[in-house]
Amino acid sequence: MKNFNIKSIASGLLAISLLFFYSCEFEDQVDPNNPNLQQYNQDATVNELNNIVVGMESGMRNGLTLYVTSTGTIARELYLFNADPRNTEDLLGKNGGQLDNNVFYLNGPYNGSYTNVKNANILLNALENTEFVSDEEKAGYRGFANTVIALQELRVLNMLDENGIRIDVADPDNLGPFVGKDAALAHIAELLNSANTQLANAGAEFPFSLSSGFDGFNTPETFAQFNRALAARVAIYREDWGSVAGLLADSFYDPNGDLSIGPKHSFSTASGDQLNGLFKIPGNNGDMIVVHDRFLENAEEGADTLDLRILTKMAVRENAASQDGLNGELETALYNSPTSPVDIIRNEELILIAAEAKLQNNDIPGAIADLNIIRDNAGLDPYSGAQTRAAVIDELLTQRQYSLWCEGHTMVDLRRYGRLNADNLPVDREGDQVFTQFPIPLTEAE
Repeated sequence: MKNFNIKSIASGLLAISLLFFYSCEFEDQVDPNNPNLQQYNQDATVNELNNIVVGMESGMRNGLTLYVTSTGTIARELYLFNADPRNTEDLLGKNGGQLDNNVFYLNGPYNGSYTNVKNANILLNALENTEFVSDEEKAGYRGFANTVIALQELRVLNMLDENGIRIDVADPDNLGPFVGKDAALAHIAELLNSANTQLANAGAEFPFSLSSGFDGFNTPETFAQFNRALAARVAIYREDWGSVAGLLADSFYDPNGDLSIGPKHSFSTASGDQLNGLFKIPGNNGDMIVVHDRFLENAEEGADTLDLRILTKMAVRENAASQDGLNGELETALYNSPTSPVDIIRNEELILIAAEAKLQNNDIPGAIADLNIIRDNAGLDPYSGAQTRAAVIDELLTQRQYSLWCEGHTMVDLRRYGRLNADNLPVDREGDQVFTQFPIPLTEAE
């Protein structure tokens, strides 16, 4: 299999993984599957710029399934049972084994993310060399591109953690070094802030269209709310507790609103588009996402029902799943079909972010009030545990694990609180390991 690194991604032709989003049309003279990079370097037209935007929104999904299943396996959130034994061997450190640095579960999310960063850099470069769009329109493109870059870099950093990431990749022949976690997070926060300023200067409408997944977030003003939501996520990762309230106020955070509101990745059966790889056929025995038993064993019961997140996100299998010495009674029911959308960030997460910031700012009653919004939505009684910082941190992490199950958060959350280890997670087979981060890909080793 050919190995790819950032340099190979960035060289040659434009690295767009195209999404034929419904009504999007391309100029007749442009082959979107094999565009010549030169056409974007000078006097790119609106249609050509919008081609890149379409490819970027599509590319946000590349590697997503592998990111969710690989990090979820490490966090004992789920198991992926299919024909590839590495899903239950490598990711669990079977018999003392270690993570591979040249394998699909690492390279897929890594290359998918940096391919899209390259697409964004092509767009940003094209904007410097065209007169076909106004300065106001250019600000909209830039705000979109820099928000996407930040999201993609954050995904890679969530996997590599202390190994760091490359943030300077605009010139494929002169790549910047890997920078540490703190520097990377600071860069991502700064990038989101710059994008937010650009969006504020972008006028009332974008000169491009986004898919239905961004309905309600498809103007500069509303896309900026998405940007600020991502910035709030980054702020808790940086332990920048004092900035969270202001970021949430500028986002779509609504403690009294619909918890499901937020931008989503779209999927369809259209030719050239992608399906939702996290959807699994119910009861299937050859390819399934199995819920780790700890989620059922530790689930709470409310006055009238078991935690609704168990009942709505998960389903009991007719026959318990078993593979490689691992077992599970529940399977995913998170998505109803292969075209179901996947949340990028939603109001439910923002309420949990608000609770965490209040807790860390010593507003324990405020944190509990926010957590009770989540509990009520899950059919649970209000929190009745100790009103201490330690107890409410336990409650926060529990609610995050159930609310954000199979969405790529649990490994990061447990690591942030020093709980991504065998003292806090079940090790289901003797000799298994609990990893805290992925290695730098072999092709990127300096």
